[in-house]
Amino acid sequence: MESINMVLCGLGGQGILFMTKVLARTALTRGLDVLGAETHGMAQRGGSVISHLRLGDVNSSLVNAGACQHLLALEKHEACRNLPFLAPQSQLYVNSDVNSFPDERVRSYLEEKQIQCRSVDAGKIALSLEAPMAVNLALIGFMSASPASPFATEEIRATIDAVSPDRFKPTNFKVFDAGAAAGG
Repeated sequence: MESINMVLCGLGGQGILFMTKVLARTALTRGLDVLGAETHGMAQRGGSVISHLRLGDVNSSLVNAGACQHLLALEKHEACRNLPFLAPQSQLYVNSDVNSFPDERVRSYLEEKQIQCRSVDAGKIALSLEAPMAVNLALIGFMSASPASPFATEEIRATIDAVSPDRFKPTNFKVFDAGAAAGG
């Protein structure tokens, strides 16, 4: 099996590590080998958080520049900072109003590299469901509905069921499902 390289990025407190846990566990459930690495930076103060996730036949935990097939960004500036990780013809999922991302400079870069960019206001989805801390689940739900997603919506939903504490499950499912509906 060919390897799958993912980079997840955002700011401290946005739930990058939970997203990584959900996607890694989904891969393990499917029987894939998983390696990952996280960079926390100033996470407790809203600084950059980057998580590398490598699935399949891989030998190291870090994704090389130009080798990432799926980049999930919980913040549009972090998406821009991490563009060099993306491989040509890869997928970029960004938590941003579709009218504000990508701007013209980023758009030309994405077009040149044939990178498909999909934006969704995951923050607005989570807030509308009174779950502002669940933006991460809206974004992975959105990604799961993409034809290019490495995982089906049902696979990720089953993992959310397995890893979420019982008291958070109803909210987590509502936000994830709304994100998936926005992507479908």
